[in-house]
Amino acid sequence: MRLLLFSDLHLEARFAWASPEVAAARRDALRACLRRIAALAAELGVDAVCCGGDLYEHDRHRPDTGAFLRDTFAALDPLPVYLAPGNHDWYGPGSIYARQAWSPNVHVFGEQRLTPVVLADGLTLWGAGHHSPTSTPNLLDGFTVDRGGVHIALFHGAEQSGIEIEPPEKLRHAPFRAAQIRESGLHHALLGHFHTPREAPEHTYPGNPEPLTFGETGVRGAVVVTVGDDGSVSRQWHPVAVTPVHDVTVDLTGVAHAQAVQDRVDAASAGLTGLARITLRGEVVPGVAVDPGRLRRPAALAGWLVRLGDLTEGYDLVALAQEQTVRGQFLRDVHGDPSLSEELRRRIVLTGLRAFDGREDLAVL
Repeated sequence: MRLLLFSDLHLEARFAWASPEVAAARRDALRACLRRIAALAAELGVDAVCCGGDLYEHDRHRPDTGAFLRDTFAALDPLPVYLAPGNHDWYGPGSIYARQAWSPNVHVFGEQRLTPVVLADGLTLWGAGHHSPTSTPNLLDGFTVDRGGVHIALFHGAEQSGIEIEPPEKLRHAPFRAAQIRESGLHHALLGHFHTPREAPEHTYPGNPEPLTFGETGVRGAVVVTVGDDGSVSRQWHPVAVTPVHDVTVDLTGVAHAQAVQDRVDAASAGLTGLARITLRGEVVPGVAVDPGRLRRPAALAGWLVRLGDLTEGYDLVALAQEQTVRGQFLRDVHGDPSLSEELRRRIVLTGLRAFDGREDLAVL
């Protein structure tokens, strides 16, 4: 049995870090990503599609979000689609899950307890949904399978060993311990909630399939989970993101004017498409205005976020060279040496001046 798992798409997410135009484009990309997931399921001929929650955002969905989801999943009929609501798309009277007329192939796990669906002879899928945006209890507490065969769970929850890699606030939504999976008679759990992908022995987090912010790590996407007759699983991740997202650091050390700032940003972002977060760092010449708002975004990038990192102002070399000090003589000697290239002269000067100041960051890029 092969199941295609995805989670945490977050249709209609706010994208607070982006401009209104970029945010709107990101929301369109989320819809395109779901279409890619559906196309992948059809292409691979899987036996069912499973969503581990946070498919959309309850408080932000558009009037046509339900119709979009209905038509996307109906196009897969008769391929079964199983949906387990999470804390952002929780199940309730006003939710899309409750109001939408779904096609016959769609099953929504609307109870806040694990309930069974038979996938095949000897294979049961147990699913549950959140009923509120907060305070969902441990869905495995007190649960035990009541039949033989192989048992797979599908729900949205926080496995507690993820505390090192996930924000603390995420740990209070349907918290559970990995050991409870086997203790309850389950063979494996297909999960949503954590955006960092995780391939653990007894559970799988696929990660959010389309980038939601910068700095996300790990291979993420839709996961084909192959379930063996003995309950063993094998997994294969399939990237489905529509938009590439990049984190780029631009070193401005030695920059002497604003156009040079633009030139270095252009060089660092050359060939990139999609979205980029540009972090400016380094030591610029005194008086150089580094204004992220005045930088021109490369045409190939659909959107970007420019921020100041470890950026400092360097030395007034003209003034320092006039000093009648050891430091001033050092500068005069270096600038008077015709054997040095400009790049080597820059490195020697900055390293020496930092040493005179007693600094520890002597390395010059």
